[in-house]
Amino acid sequence: MQKTSSRLLSLLSLLQARRDWPGALLAERLDVSRRTVRRDVDRLRELGYPIVAAKGPDGGYRLGAGRELPPLLFDDEQAVALAVALRLAATTGAGVEEAAARALHTVRQVMPTRLRHRIDTLRVTAVERPAARPNPQADSGVLMALSAAVHARAVLRFDYEPGDVPVSPPEAGRGSGPPPRRVEPHHLVTWGGRWYLVAWDLDREDWRTFRADRIAPRTPTGPRFTPRDLPGGDVAGFVAGRFQGFGGPDGPPCRGEVILALPAAAVSPYTRDGVVEELGPDRCRLVLGSWSWTALATAVGRFDADMEIVGPAELKEACALLARRYAAAAEGGASSPPG
Repeated sequence: MQKTSSRLLSLLSLLQARRDWPGALLAERLDVSRRTVRRDVDRLRELGYPIVAAKGPDGGYRLGAGRELPPLLFDDEQAVALAVALRLAATTGAGVEEAAARALHTVRQVMPTRLRHRIDTLRVTAVERPAARPNPQADSGVLMALSAAVHARAVLRFDYEPGDVPVSPPEAGRGSGPPPRRVEPHHLVTWGGRWYLVAWDLDREDWRTFRADRIAPRTPTGPRFTPRDLPGGDVAGFVAGRFQGFGGPDGPPCRGEVILALPAAAVSPYTRDGVVEELGPDRCRLVLGSWSWTALATAVGRFDADMEIVGPAELKEACALLARRYAAAAEGGASSPPG
């Protein structure tokens, strides 16, 4: 059994990982009794952590939010994962390189010596496919403003530069120049290493995709709106159709969709030919095309993360076929042909 201090850290880490935890499941994960879990919860409360208990036979626990919440703690694996994510932040095109470097320095300062050594020996070099020209980076403040408008379902006004030079916020009282665009923002996605806003243009009465690095939002936002249905009902397929014509005579004949247990920022730098949609802090949707189902299964399987195959059935069959081949190869035999 873990020492009390180590067990408290493990318990706190679990409580931070999801919203609700049944008491029996916590006991199973920590390999202790439910009575021990209750005592450890009381100890964390004494340290100032607001843990809410649900009553009943299936009662559980939830780490509440509040001003008095002490600093969050990380176990060794979480700390290393955080450092890796911060080092990779320079490849997202979100304009957060300097902030990521400062955050990594802050995290390193509070790490124990054993973890500092692991972090200091970690060197990550991101090599991307050469492009005709470097991708302009979107301002992190702009991305936050766009994401907030999407979440609030609020009409957004912004200045937009259709060329390659990012626009600056409009000067106060400026009367010249084109009027601001007025849109209903629906999704913020990445394509080819760039960030795009998918929105309904109110003045042109049509769907549009806008490059985030060319957007200068205006404030305040407009009224709330009821979301419209995207053509086809799928944002990833919509964006792919706009840029590559998937499903057309000149596009890749195989297109699949998966849910990856990774943040969108960690996936988008490596999917120049796919569409990545953020679903949460550690989940994203990836729609990718290829010239064969086997090649597509290989492409989505290269990410070191759990995945859910949304479809189609051909992609699931290709993944199953590869699984049999890899298993046979690991055992030194030959895989049987698909039935």
